[in-house]
Amino acid sequence: MVAEAMESEYEISSSSLSFASPNDADTEANPDHRSLSKLSSSLEKLLLGPTFSSYADAEIVVDDVAIGVNRCLLAVRSDYFHSLFSKPCDEQKPRYRMLDLMAMADLPGAYVGLEAFNLVLNYLYTGRLKPAPADVSTCVDGQCLHRACRPAVDYVVQLMYASTAFQIKELVLLLQRRLLYFVENALVEDVIPILVVASTCKSEELLSDCIKRISMSDLDSVTLKKEIPPEVLPQIKQLQHNYGLGVALDSTDNEKRVAKILKALDSDDVELMELLLKESNITLDDAFALHYAAAYSDLKTLMKVLDLKSADLNQKNSRGLTVLHVAARRRDPAILVPLLANGASILETTSDGRTALEICRRLTRPKDYNENVERGKESNKDKLCIDLLERQMEQWVPWEAMTDNLYMLDYLESRVRMARMLFPYEAKIAMEIAGAEWTPLYKGLPATVKDVGSNETSSMSAETLQKKLLALRKTVEIGQRYFPNCSEEIVKFIDDMPDAFYLEKGSEEEQNLKKTRFMELRDDVQKAFHKDMNTLSASSLPASASSGFSSTTTIITRSTTSSSSPRDRRVGSKRIRT
Repeated sequence: MVAEAMESEYEISSSSLSFASPNDADTEANPDHRSLSKLSSSLEKLLLGPTFSSYADAEIVVDDVAIGVNRCLLAVRSDYFHSLFSKPCDEQKPRYRMLDLMAMADLPGAYVGLEAFNLVLNYLYTGRLKPAPADVSTCVDGQCLHRACRPAVDYVVQLMYASTAFQIKELVLLLQRRLLYFVENALVEDVIPILVVASTCKSEELLSDCIKRISMSDLDSVTLKKEIPPEVLPQIKQLQHNYGLGVALDSTDNEKRVAKILKALDSDDVELMELLLKESNITLDDAFALHYAAAYSDLKTLMKVLDLKSADLNQKNSRGLTVLHVAARRRDPAILVPLLANGASILETTSDGRTALEICRRLTRPKDYNENVERGKESNKDKLCIDLLERQMEQWVPWEAMTDNLYMLDYLESRVRMARMLFPYEAKIAMEIAGAEWTPLYKGLPATVKDVGSNETSSMSAETLQKKLLALRKTVEIGQRYFPNCSEEIVKFIDDMPDAFYLEKGSEEEQNLKKTRFMELRDDVQKAFHKDMNTLSASSLPASASSGFSSTTTIITRSTTSSSSPRDRRVGSKRIRT
């Protein structure tokens, strides 16, 4: 954030919100300042010092983390907490959820993250506003000055919700000033969450400035109707009318027809959309239907629109945005992958010179980008989006020609099942795009080719076998292209998986080392397997998925307890690497 003059008792530094502090000479000269500073530091120990954590007599749960608080201190500092804690409570150490606290403050659905709550809590204890953590109030774009990027906006919006809910008036005034600065300097899309918090928290001056900025912007009527709160939209329409800007929403016959087409997309009814397109002689490009699907539709609907093959993926809308630019702001890798796979250009720029990659970087916090994800857990979507767009620049080597379909099918099945255990989210995206979900298409086929005899194999439907092979092959291709790190981990895992003959070779010390490595690999697989089985029991996946998981353990066990020929991981003279 850029330095900005505030009211006499406050200031905002270039990277954070903070109170102006008296200098050392003033503190030494003024006994009151010295006493207050000492008191503030002492109270802060209740939050930071582990020795004092046992003194907390209540907990507030934020982002699944329980924060210990002292009810007496909060009740003295905030009328909201005074009212909350004065109510009878049977629990010795009551626990409150942040979402419930927001709802009780008439701010239902308002989100306050852990870092924002900790900053507000520290202020209530000490009277000081600590610097904002850079990992949640800046973006990962090295060229950004972080004056008004989206993470900075979102962080102050969270602080605004918390300070309004907890009735900290002096903090609300400070945050309003900061948000007013954002309204002038942020991208217009990033003004929308400020408008929402201003409307929710009834900040009239802030709301008025947001309405003016949005009314005079180039946001199209569809975006306004979709993203602006309905109680505020009439004011924007009226202001646009007064300024002679734009047209009233759905005012022309053409806009009404487009609205019906987009409404069909909202209902996931692509067939109705096609019918409306034919009746009105409007094309997908005329309606910017692909832009709309990339912004608001689910993956299956987007895929259906792409399958029509009648939309220009690199067409720019009235704001100079391609479909990929719109999808980049959505930050969903499942939406980016099919667009890139169908030819969306990574090099196209917006009217102000930003690529889809730069858009993603400006929206992503360092905390999310640098997060370490354990095997078997979902990866952070923001980081995946950046990785996908970065790797699109790299040359992709297509799959080598393979001739032995049966061995290839066996390998691909094992490969995809391994991916589902170790990297479930990435595997799910690849399988959905490739149409390789465990559907009735595969029902009745053996878990692996090794499980059937030659007569049974020869009696399989050649067409069904080929469909399965192509679907799995495309799944692995997508995984290789868009999730190369995951793909390499799986290859490394398969390469390290020794068979019984391998374990028995070498000296006794070498054998022990090999067996230790094998046990580590087996434990990793078992942990991921049991986690996915627990998730599967509560999901809506068909029963064939469960059998697929079970057979994976059989595959791994068989590959490590019986002598295997080199052909298990080779086809002809070529080693399979995916």
